[in-house]
Amino acid sequence: MVAIVTDPVSPPATGALPIRVAALYHFTPFADCAGVRTRLLEACHALGIRGILLVAHEGINGTIAGTDEAIERIVGIIRALPGCADLEVKFSRAPALPFHRMKVRIKREIVTMGVPGLDPRRDVGRYVPPEAWNALIADPDTIVIDTRNDYEVAIGTFRGAIDPGTRSFREFPQWFRDRREALLEKGRTPKIAMFCTGGIRCEKATAFVRAEGVEDVFHLQGGILKYLETVPEADSLWEGECFVFDQRVSVGHGLKPGTFDICHACRAPLSPADRAAPDYEEGVSCPHCRDARTEAQRRRYAERERQIRLADRRGTHHLGLPLPSRPDAPPGDGTEP
Repeated sequence: MVAIVTDPVSPPATGALPIRVAALYHFTPFADCAGVRTRLLEACHALGIRGILLVAHEGINGTIAGTDEAIERIVGIIRALPGCADLEVKFSRAPALPFHRMKVRIKREIVTMGVPGLDPRRDVGRYVPPEAWNALIADPDTIVIDTRNDYEVAIGTFRGAIDPGTRSFREFPQWFRDRREALLEKGRTPKIAMFCTGGIRCEKATAFVRAEGVEDVFHLQGGILKYLETVPEADSLWEGECFVFDQRVSVGHGLKPGTFDICHACRAPLSPADRAAPDYEEGVSCPHCRDARTEAQRRRYAERERQIRLADRRGTHHLGLPLPSRPDAPPGDGTEP
């Protein structure tokens, strides 16, 4: 696997955006996951960092946030772990800590696909830098596939990309196998180009597709986030905003905070139009879930929202506040906890 290092100097902190957010992942074998977990959790707590890191025998994945100094120090600590010198890191900024707690979890996979035997270090698609991505996906012989889930694709994707309509990354292998012949008939010399938020899902998706016998497989280096950071908006083929798995909910070009919020009842991303709809009640319901929740559930959500507001007035965090994540969300793929 070719290591990618994408950690240019982050913009200086400002009064509006004083928090540095680091999204990272790296495939490397860890023999002692418990020891890695303990070291990272202790360091993050000491530095006042919040977020989530996943540790597995195949590597590390996560999104964390803190002061510039704290993030510099923890990234150095992670890069000192076995095999992590070339750790993938993408930086962005936020007006406040977008996480309420710090978690380090040991998992079977750092991004869950559920296909045994895949090793992105050994066999992965060809990386395409953001500045070359437009030419690749504009080629009529290129099949462009968004490997993210339906609720992510709904708020933004690349022009002309195929939406698999998956609700979990685990569904992607079967989706591809069911449509393999039809997909490969679309181009004269078919090439498959895949993308995801920060790159980690494509590490496994391209390895999987190559294992299925497809040779010309490409993926966007650094993911959508690197593209939005690098490619000028005037030249961009991206349409909409990019869903991220923290309290920012979405980002746009230049990685500026987007316009979407999150429904605290069903965790669906909400556009300004959704929040203006009659079925929207902050913290209680939205147009996506109003008819799917009972009155008892809505009363419980209303009480939770009241407690959140009380905590805000006290200047504390209410730990019942749900982050905009889903059960299968891979945290390092574009700030996806």
